[in-house]
Amino acid sequence: MDLFAVFLQTLNVTLPVFSMVFLGIGLKKAGWIDDRFIDTASTLVFKGSMPTLVFISIVKADLSQALLPGLMAFFTVATFACFGLTWLWAIWRVERIERGVYVQGAFRGNCGIVGLALAASMYGDFGLSAGGILVGLVILLYNTLSVLILTWYQPDQQADWRSISRGIATNPLIIGTVVAIPVAAIGAPIPEWLMTSGEYFARLTLPLALICIGGTLSLGALYEARGIAFSASLIKMVIFPAGATLAAWLCGFAGRELGLLYLFFATPSAAASFIMVQAMGGNARLAANIVAVTTLAASATITAGVFTLTALGVI
Repeated sequence: MDLFAVFLQTLNVTLPVFSMVFLGIGLKKAGWIDDRFIDTASTLVFKGSMPTLVFISIVKADLSQALLPGLMAFFTVATFACFGLTWLWAIWRVERIERGVYVQGAFRGNCGIVGLALAASMYGDFGLSAGGILVGLVILLYNTLSVLILTWYQPDQQADWRSISRGIATNPLIIGTVVAIPVAAIGAPIPEWLMTSGEYFARLTLPLALICIGGTLSLGALYEARGIAFSASLIKMVIFPAGATLAAWLCGFAGRELGLLYLFFATPSAAASFIMVQAMGGNARLAANIVAVTTLAASATITAGVFTLTALGVI
């Protein structure tokens, strides 16, 4: 096997994604984009172009290949396992007041943007369609577990489960997925002009979202990050992806399914984790540090992981 060729192939998957993140950092530093632009663009992506991307990807997909119940079941079990093991570790090693932020930062990945972008870069239409369906599950799991752990360690907070359920039910990505699956299953006709217009709009999603991620990163957070921020980042970027991917391989997953699982496990901590911590009165600086460290480290860790798995011939 030509390892150099494998390495170049790996870079072709990861560099297009992370170059957009670093472009966002550069554009923000140069003053070409500002916080107002990032807020507006993020809203456009979240409420409009990304649900459109997910909808079109699923509608155009072969559901017999894109809808993978076994993969979704494994992802659910692995997420609960990581959540539970990280919580136990936090009880032993992390101060009580920081435990909720630590656990959320260590298990909650940015699958909706980074994971989906990597899946599309690596597997094209299959990555978008199967990944888009998986994102619906991710939103449900991550929001529920995050509220649970943050509420547990914020004595003055009470979980408003009605509000949480309403937020999940009205999430544009959830709606896009739920609507797309029956449309794809029955083969409902969609006018060609409408599909083409939707595809134009959907193409905004990944580059714009990745640039916004870069624009929100604070390089200064790396200087502030200490101890537990790096510990949570190590779990998120190395230990969890390696352990979960090994378990998936032992369970018989291989090829595109194993690759998709790895990419979703290996995503950096979601920016939404910082927003949720800030809203609930937790240590927002620690949450921001974890997001910054994992996002900036992701270009190296994910490239290394994809290269290793490709060289071993399992994806």
